[in-house]
Amino acid sequence: MAATAIPVDTLPSINPASGEVVGHFERTLPGRLAEIVSRARAAQNAWAKVEIRERCAKLRALRERMMASREELADAVVRESGKPRVEALFADIFVALDTAEYFSRNAERLLKAESVPHHSIAAKAKSGRLLYEPLGVIGIISSWNYPLAIPLSQIIPAVVAGNAVVCKTSDFTPQCGALIEKLFTVAGFPADLVRVVQGGGEVGQALIDAAPDKVLFTGSVVTGRRVAEACAKKLIPSVLELGGKDAMIVLSDADLDVASSAAVWGSYTNCGQVCLSVERLFVEQTIAEEFIALCVEKTKKLRLGPGKDSSSDVGPLIRPQHVARMSELIHDAVSRGAKVLCGGSARPDFGPNFFEPTVISGVDSSMKLFQEETFGPILAIQTVRDAEEAVAHANDSPFALAASVWTSDTARGEAIAKRLRAGAVMINDAISYFAIAEAPHGGSGASGWGRTHGKAGLLEMVQTKYMDSDRLEHREKPWWYRYGADLERAADAFLQFEFGGGLAAKMRNARGAMKTFFRDHGF
Repeated sequence: MAATAIPVDTLPSINPASGEVVGHFERTLPGRLAEIVSRARAAQNAWAKVEIRERCAKLRALRERMMASREELADAVVRESGKPRVEALFADIFVALDTAEYFSRNAERLLKAESVPHHSIAAKAKSGRLLYEPLGVIGIISSWNYPLAIPLSQIIPAVVAGNAVVCKTSDFTPQCGALIEKLFTVAGFPADLVRVVQGGGEVGQALIDAAPDKVLFTGSVVTGRRVAEACAKKLIPSVLELGGKDAMIVLSDADLDVASSAAVWGSYTNCGQVCLSVERLFVEQTIAEEFIALCVEKTKKLRLGPGKDSSSDVGPLIRPQHVARMSELIHDAVSRGAKVLCGGSARPDFGPNFFEPTVISGVDSSMKLFQEETFGPILAIQTVRDAEEAVAHANDSPFALAASVWTSDTARGEAIAKRLRAGAVMINDAISYFAIAEAPHGGSGASGWGRTHGKAGLLEMVQTKYMDSDRLEHREKPWWYRYGADLERAADAFLQFEFGGGLAAKMRNARGAMKTFFRDHGF
């Protein structure tokens, strides 16, 4: 039997657990992006006129569609990302549903015009307001590790704020991308308002070339730099989420059983392919031996396997090159004095992309494991003298996305959290703030700039306009022409009245200051 011909302009959907190609999806030709963005802009012009209450109602319809489709969505996430199904339900489906729920209930309040009180006497006759207006077309270039949660947590606030979206989902997860566009279509959103384009870097570049009004990018530092440069050439504002090297600090008074379970889950969930995963763990010396032993014991109990198997705890990495990178990072660390306590090897007997969950101790900043984002199932531990040393090491990184502090003393944990250079710090938990709809997500330095999620993320999707109405519409303003010596004296008297000191100074200069308001302009 002749083999079925595969169209050239398609993307393969590959199951990372088996390496099997499970489907093909149409690749978007880069030359089509200008037209797609243009059509999105036309759709947005009409959508921006829709009352925000009605937009919120559409989000509720979207949420209902996602809930009804959750089995199909979870299947696609497991098939294309490899993660265990329970992680697909918690980390992808829940986050997407809760994002729609949160903004459907709160967007109208969050985007309501705000009064701006004026403290200065010179502006007391004015009424100021802040208006939040849609930007236009938002370009989103998303990631494969959470193929529903990441793009949907950005698309949803963009559209409820009145924008259109053109989203390039990852070429590793084309089925998830196709399902996202289908969700908005079935939920009744206008045609062309939310478009998903499929392909690699060339499609992302074409999207920027088509000049959307803002670009949101999630991915590596290397690609993020290219995105920032391409946007800068066109003066397109951007939000960049470029990953992290998140620190976990375990203090001597922490509950070691709970903290060790958190370290194991925080390092290996989604096979460590998480921007918020625990990548640098600092534990105080007095409890290090006991804590590390617990981490090793719990890691050895984890079950490696395909995500479709409900007994699997840790699934595969996304592609073979990621497996090779884990071996390279471990080899570098061991050559510099680190010690592998368990794991540390690829497992081709499970499939082409499996790697054992690994605990490695004696890691320090000279090693790639503490310099570069790992994005894999490696729990790297450094023993420190005390909390001061832990904070110093935690802040010694170009990344600044998130961190966690583990202690029985909440006040002490919060005090340490304030000293950590990170966009978010959790005390006695890790990673889960990403699933809190109100919590902003983002970092600084090599972790990027801007925020997604919550009110901060919603405000990234709008143009803030200040509107001012003058209540003395029939009076010329004192600072207008005609200039002269009288106005100079009056202006100086006004400055002394406003800023010159106590009550006596105000009384001395009150009469002169009033001349700025009551004078003959002579025009």
